[in-house]
Amino acid sequence: MSTDYQKAREDLGIRLRELRLTATGGRLTGAQLAERLGPGWSKVKVSKLENGRQTATVEDLRAWADGTGRPEVYEELLARLRGFESHIRSWRRQLAAGHRAVQDAVTPEHDRSKVLTIWEPCLIPGMVQTPDYARHVFVRHADLMRSPRDTEDAVRARIQRQEGLYRQGRKYRIMMWEGALRSLVCPPSVLAAQLHHLAGVIGLDTVELGIVPFTASLKIYPGNSFWLYDERLVIVEDWHAELWIDDTDSIATYLRVWKTLQESAVYGTDAQNLINHARQALNSR
Repeated sequence: MSTDYQKAREDLGIRLRELRLTATGGRLTGAQLAERLGPGWSKVKVSKLENGRQTATVEDLRAWADGTGRPEVYEELLARLRGFESHIRSWRRQLAAGHRAVQDAVTPEHDRSKVLTIWEPCLIPGMVQTPDYARHVFVRHADLMRSPRDTEDAVRARIQRQEGLYRQGRKYRIMMWEGALRSLVCPPSVLAAQLHHLAGVIGLDTVELGIVPFTASLKIYPGNSFWLYDERLVIVEDWHAELWIDDTDSIATYLRVWKTLQESAVYGTDAQNLINHARQALNSR
């Protein structure tokens, strides 16, 4: 968790404590506020929120504003939450309504970007996924996160975004580790079709597709997947959250990581050969 994020969470906690201590009708203890707010609340939860050790939900903020007799401050509290959650977006919160909402949230960034720089170590990147492959990825992630399944809506949103591959003036610098070609996150027949599609993408003039072979000498370990939107935003995926990072120094770091990995990547015919080898390995099963 970044220092800036934690500082913002602590600042929100200070504001929540202030509201409790100046509640309409008189100061409340943590236990009194928890009792007033009802099921799901305890003085421990109140303490964690006030001390920046737990991130408030939208529902928490609404309850807190109402419980302290200050419903008019809800919008202020919500703005504070949105401010620091724009940088760390937990999967639990994002997936509360399913994967379609996550796809819709990132689409504006795709639409405004001229150059998209992608690194994926384990999966075929979403920009070049087939519907069947994407479907299996969404289902497995929903199962892991125990989130609602809206698989078909999410697949449609992802595939619609791929229209950008055919727009003049766009550039997609896509790079992946060879492991992405061989990860059986779907049935072999689906992966075979995905690899056939991927081979065809190499011919697009908007795409630079690189693959880092298993046998390549690496100057840095593959690490997490990340997506760079021009040079103004990088989105990094982790198991608990997406990190939306927009500070110049961090963006420069991810660009260096990408360029360092690129030194080990192959393109064109060599990339085609790696894809073909992965397809042949599937046929021999």
